[in-house]
Amino acid sequence: MAKEKKHAFHILVLHGPNLNLLGTREPEIYGTTTLEDIQQLLLQKAEGLGLELKFFQSNHEGALVDVLHENRTWADGVVINPGALTHYGYSLHDAIVAIQKPTVEVHLSNIFAREEWRRKSVLSPACTGIISGFGVTSYILGLEAVARLLEKDG
Repeated sequence: MAKEKKHAFHILVLHGPNLNLLGTREPEIYGTTTLEDIQQLLLQKAEGLGLELKFFQSNHEGALVDVLHENRTWADGVVINPGALTHYGYSLHDAIVAIQKPTVEVHLSNIFAREEWRRKSVLSPACTGIISGFGVTSYILGLEAVARLLEKDG
């Protein structure tokens, strides 16, 4: 009988508005990799790190808040690309604070090199850290960062 592999940590990976259109939406900024491609890459990385992942994407702030609340006892950490909610998602900020989990904010593009309004994140103060501007690698680095934070504290 095969032994079931125990995962060390559970990580919730959240994707905000318009990220469901990755691969076709402004490929000159966000690339041609789809959201499904990113999730498959994360699953491969997670296997090597002994992590279990749960994914959720929504174009609605309240849905993301609900998923954070619902998974607060399951998740050990969070990786979040909040999309445009980065700049005005105050209830998402409050939900991240409320669940008290290591959370890494990730962005495909360098938000600090874009339009003025994109340079401010209302979520960053609630997050443990931010990774921005490395394309798909931002997600991989975010997952690694959460895993390391959990290993250090665990």
